[in-house]
Amino acid sequence: MLWSVAGFGVCMLAFSASTVFAVSVVILILAGSFDAVSVVVRHTILQLETPDDMKGRVAAANTMFISSSNELGAVESGIAAKLFGTVPSVVIGGVMTLLVVGLVAWKNPLLRRMDMR
Repeated sequence: MLWSVAGFGVCMLAFSASTVFAVSVVILILAGSFDAVSVVVRHTILQLETPDDMKGRVAAANTMFISSSNELGAVESGIAAKLFGTVPSVVIGGVMTLLVVGLVAWKNPLLRRMDMR
């Protein structure tokens, strides 16, 4: 999962540097693919690691956090684009994604070593 999120961050940095429409489209397709993989892995972890008697509550809390994070992220992106410009805001988003992935990997070795096979 961490590799997928990192791949998304790298795609955002590549997208911010792209000036060719076709290349930008391919990069965004890759970014969406990385995001889809991370979503599937997160949902799989939720189903496999949550005790049966807590699954409904954990799934509800997860849904609330995911839904609100998308909305908050959209607001943050708009504010950043207004303050810094479109391209710099995408660069900031890509860098922040990579920093958060690095911090989570560093602080959560269990998640880093998790093997779902």
